[in-house]
Amino acid sequence: MKNFYKIALIITAIFSSASIFAQTISKTNVTGTILDENKKPADYVTVVLLKAADSSVVKTALTDQNGNFGFTVSDKGDYFYKASNMGYKTIKSKVISISEENQRVDFGSAQLVSTSQNLKEVTVAVTKPLIERKMDKVVMNVSSSAVMTGSNALEVLQKAPGVSVDQNDNISMQGKQGVLIQLDGKQTYMSSADVANLLRNMQSSEIETIELITNPSSKYDASGNSGIINIKTKKSKSGGTNGSVNATAGYGKNFRGNAGLNLNHRTQKLNLFGNYNYGNTERENLITIDRISNGTPDTYFMQAGTSRRKQQNNNFKAGLDFFIDKKNTIGLLVNGYFNHGTEASMNNTLIGPSFQQVDSSLVSNSLQTNKYNNLSYNLNYKSILDTAGSELSIDVDYSKYDGNDGSDYENDYLYANGSRIRPISYTRNNTPSKIDIKAFKADYNVGLSKTVKLEAGVKSSFVKTDNDLQAEELVNSNWQNDVRRSNQFIYDENVNAAYTNINKQFKNTSIQFGLRVEQTNSKGNLVTTNTVVKRSYWDFFPTLFVQQTLSKNNQLGFSYSRRIDRPSYDALNPFVYYLDQYTYNKGNPFLKPQYTNNLELSYTFMQKYMLSVGYSRTTDVITEVLLPDEAQKALYQTNENLAKNISYNANLNVPVKVNKWWSMNNNLNVFYLSFEAPDLAGSPLKTGKTSFQFKSQQSFTIVSGFTAELNGSYESPLDYGTLRIKSRYSIDAGLSKSMMNKKASLKLALSDIFNMYKNDLSSGYPGLKYEVHQKNESRIGRISFTYRFGKNEIKPARRRATGTESEQGRMKN
Repeated sequence: MKNFYKIALIITAIFSSASIFAQTISKTNVTGTILDENKKPADYVTVVLLKAADSSVVKTALTDQNGNFGFTVSDKGDYFYKASNMGYKTIKSKVISISEENQRVDFGSAQLVSTSQNLKEVTVAVTKPLIERKMDKVVMNVSSSAVMTGSNALEVLQKAPGVSVDQNDNISMQGKQGVLIQLDGKQTYMSSADVANLLRNMQSSEIETIELITNPSSKYDASGNSGIINIKTKKSKSGGTNGSVNATAGYGKNFRGNAGLNLNHRTQKLNLFGNYNYGNTERENLITIDRISNGTPDTYFMQAGTSRRKQQNNNFKAGLDFFIDKKNTIGLLVNGYFNHGTEASMNNTLIGPSFQQVDSSLVSNSLQTNKYNNLSYNLNYKSILDTAGSELSIDVDYSKYDGNDGSDYENDYLYANGSRIRPISYTRNNTPSKIDIKAFKADYNVGLSKTVKLEAGVKSSFVKTDNDLQAEELVNSNWQNDVRRSNQFIYDENVNAAYTNINKQFKNTSIQFGLRVEQTNSKGNLVTTNTVVKRSYWDFFPTLFVQQTLSKNNQLGFSYSRRIDRPSYDALNPFVYYLDQYTYNKGNPFLKPQYTNNLELSYTFMQKYMLSVGYSRTTDVITEVLLPDEAQKALYQTNENLAKNISYNANLNVPVKVNKWWSMNNNLNVFYLSFEAPDLAGSPLKTGKTSFQFKSQQSFTIVSGFTAELNGSYESPLDYGTLRIKSRYSIDAGLSKSMMNKKASLKLALSDIFNMYKNDLSSGYPGLKYEVHQKNESRIGRISFTYRFGKNEIKPARRRATGTESEQGRMKN
């Protein structure tokens, strides 16, 4: 608590300075409201305030979730506004007059009208584009895409601009790993492997949008050196009693299917909501590894393997919002999953003095079982404190995770003629794991004046993970404890944080300065060997955002942030997991956090074309590496802290309306990455390469309610740490038909049409020679049906963002 009070004192000092500054400011307040075609609040509508005399641009703003917008104007005169949003006609308001200082003017409400077109006497409704560029983020509208149908969240992310997911489920954005994954604004607090499992088990039918935030403000947790990916799940946008059911069937080399139910009931005082989704998937993975182990003489290894993974997932969410009065709401949310599966692998490794000559082999078979259960609880309260919109929100969270991985291994060592070198070796692992997460956060925002807004908040999280590796080997028909590998690892982490953001509006300029303070206490205990690693440290994370309106069609933006990435729980876990004797994975309990400074400059033209250029420098960069184990002639995967990583990037997004029935969105991301380490396993490392990613999405309106999509992506060769990754590319297609008076939809999709997507990589480590080829089951056809039912009378409840988002992004699923 002593450390928490220190943070509170720092924030209090900032508050005091902001309040004194605000007292000197007095401006005119101009407000209004924009509604959609259903007379409901329309958020993220662009509103431009203009002078009536010459139509010159005064200021630009976006509507909030309640459809409201506001400007601060100091000059007297006549003004009007124009409001525009993709798919709607531009609104032009009446002219209002400002004749005195401190005058409050309200334009009232205005309603958007859809820009429906007539094509051969058939009405063609305009839908949301797949990709939208907002002021501080890129938004991908998953729910409106036919290509996304039946996919899981990990497959959907592969189609996001600037995002890449490799065959090992590592997620990177703008070429950099270290992405913070959030669900509905909540950090997941899971390990990277567990986040991948969570996303693999989440269906696209559960997702509304995906937000890509490359430079977050101080309000967000400071984790994620390459930014934040926030996945927003669907929640009914209508009142009364309503819901939807959906079902998807897919086939590649194996069958997969999922089904879900979503329900919502709202009265004037209470909103009840919930959903359940079931998934049953089976997928195949192929891997080959050719490598040379240095020695006298060298030894050559040619490994080929297949694995088949079966998974059953049960995900659910239930909650309620109780409206105490118009200004106060209390809510309860429970969500979780119960998932289990198996993975059978077969590997054959040929060994010899050359790739053409074999003198022995190792045949390895394994069967892995997994069971992951999670329950998360959130209690939340929100209060609107005054008519100016000041708000206080409080969240209390608890999450409990139980997992169990079991593995049985069979290793058979053979001579070239097929006779056994030694008896078959049998081993097995059982790895129960438990994670407990507790978190509290409070957020407060207030208008200090008509041009100054203040956000502030505090947060504390407590995480405890307990992993117990129980390894055994079969000796004389009896299972015996393998003391070389059995171990228990307990990790405790407490992070206390406080932040503030101060936003000042000028005539054509908006400036926001923020500061986040975090105090971290961690303890890793390798129980069996009594190896303890303790850390305690303070960090300050400043942020700065500047938006400048040059003219009606030209805007500039600048942002700076400092960020941290703490090692994921699985990366810290020192356990050794074998694919076979010559290939294994192990953790590193001595990993340190990495720190990144990000700079980004953006330019927006006509409010839809955007170019951004950025620079980042990361020290003690946490990087996945493949290294040699000379003593065992093995190749192992682990994580290390490299000295630094430098990144330059440029991102260009170009939407194009070809004609009335054909539109496209093109995204080009070019980046340069370099890594340096003076001593990595005894050798220096220095790499640097320019790479690019290009993604294009084509949308076609065939007739009313019948649309088609064609998506393509290409990723050029990339050097990342010790890995040299070859190019990757794929093409996807989909059809969508609206039915039953728009209450139902039928979608068809085929991913990776030409079955081209794969992961080929080689060594970038001095003296280490290997080539890896991985091919997952990627060409999959899917058919999906969704039916929506119920009344649509009362506006929806608020969307909750609870306090355990970042901690859960570091677990297994």
